[in-house]
Amino acid sequence: MHNAFEKITDAVSKWDDDKSIEINSLKQAGSNRQYFRLNKGAESFILTYNPLNIPENNAFVSFTKHFSDQGLYVPKIEFVDPQWQFYVQSDLGDLSLFDVMQKEGFSENVKNLFKKTCASLAQLQIVGGKNIDYSNCIATRSFDKQAIYSDLLYFLYYFVRALDLPYDKNLLLNDFEMLSSYLMQEEHQYFMHRDCQSRNIMIKDDSVWFIDYQGGMQGALQYDIASLLWQARAQMPYEWRDELVEYYFTQANQLLEGALSKQDFLANYDGFVLIRMLQTLGAYGFRGLFERKPHFIASIPFALHNLKWFLENKKLPIRLPALQKVLNEIVSDDVLAKFATVTAAPDCKLTVHINSFSYKKGVPDDQFGNGGGYVFDCRGILNPGRIEEYKTQTGRDKSVQEFLLHKTSMPSFLQHVFGLIDISVEDYIKRDFEGLTISFGCTGGQHRSVFAADRLAEHLKDKYKVNTVVRHIEQDAKNWINERY
Repeated sequence: MHNAFEKITDAVSKWDDDKSIEINSLKQAGSNRQYFRLNKGAESFILTYNPLNIPENNAFVSFTKHFSDQGLYVPKIEFVDPQWQFYVQSDLGDLSLFDVMQKEGFSENVKNLFKKTCASLAQLQIVGGKNIDYSNCIATRSFDKQAIYSDLLYFLYYFVRALDLPYDKNLLLNDFEMLSSYLMQEEHQYFMHRDCQSRNIMIKDDSVWFIDYQGGMQGALQYDIASLLWQARAQMPYEWRDELVEYYFTQANQLLEGALSKQDFLANYDGFVLIRMLQTLGAYGFRGLFERKPHFIASIPFALHNLKWFLENKKLPIRLPALQKVLNEIVSDDVLAKFATVTAAPDCKLTVHINSFSYKKGVPDDQFGNGGGYVFDCRGILNPGRIEEYKTQTGRDKSVQEFLLHKTSMPSFLQHVFGLIDISVEDYIKRDFEGLTISFGCTGGQHRSVFAADRLAEHLKDKYKVNTVVRHIEQDAKNWINERY
């Protein structure tokens, strides 16, 4: 991590030798790419660091330059590392379509933003797809029969097998072959974003902007609109999905001067909805069940309920008995119960008390008198307090946070902590327990323990919506003395 951050600092100096540029890390998503915001005066830019996947960097940069030339709503490339390990692009801000939806719910404004997205998506696919160089694609140039079949195998290996569900391999593979052949009937001559979901659509200047299309390829129109409207986490009302796919069809057909058949388009659309849902479950299985990333595990119930509704209200595009049997197993009550997400209801009694403390002053007492809870020792993590510039700061200062995130083992430490705490929090919510105490200690109760306590509170609020009370014992005491004197 230390070496990576030094490389990023060097990259910034190659792009601009202004020593006052502030570098702040951004939250990492599902990939191994790292994002950093570069603040230079009133301007800001985004640096993407991805040294292990040069083809992916090349794909994003080349696609972006092509789309920019067409006047499409994508970021502008500002700088590319000569070794292609990183690049700098314009900053589209932090507000995604998903964020607006989470804040406003399914408001009229949100629907209008989705309509704007549908219109812009059609332009990205049709206008952006003209004369684009598909030789820059990461793996395959088109979403052809082999690519479709690969998505189905991804679903089989990383989700079906992970659940240890029974299936007839030969019959299931035959159905995969039939479904792949069926979907290949649709024209595959447009640009396909491949991950068109509301988190990858930014809202800026009352316009929608696309990001994260480095996995793009040539493909059918229906795949991206299916990805957008059937995003598992979004949980869009089903009547909206029907209305918006028809709106998208109108926009695309206008660009194609009426060349599309609405009946054929919508008939094949359901097949692409299905393949997208299965690809998503494969991705959640790989990232969640194999790599054990909490966000993806938490997303599985949403994807399963999406699939369950589809199976009950739509029809498989062709007769696929072996696949149908597996899908029915996946949305059975037993499997849904296995992945059911425990969240705190408004009347939940549980409050999680999270402390940071100094081992010099001793471990804080359990507030509930039952001797329970957790105490985590952060002293095995490199101490920012040993570095002069951080001595007067705390774990709530940005520079200390950057140090802990990129130059220490803190991220790995917290991943293990979250796994342990989640077990108790889920159980305590179910059993109507009222309190759980968790304490983080370090030498002075100033840097590592403060940072860890805040991150845990953020994690629990985001995942379980549970009430948390954070107390920084050492820092609160210092603040009290300063206020008094």
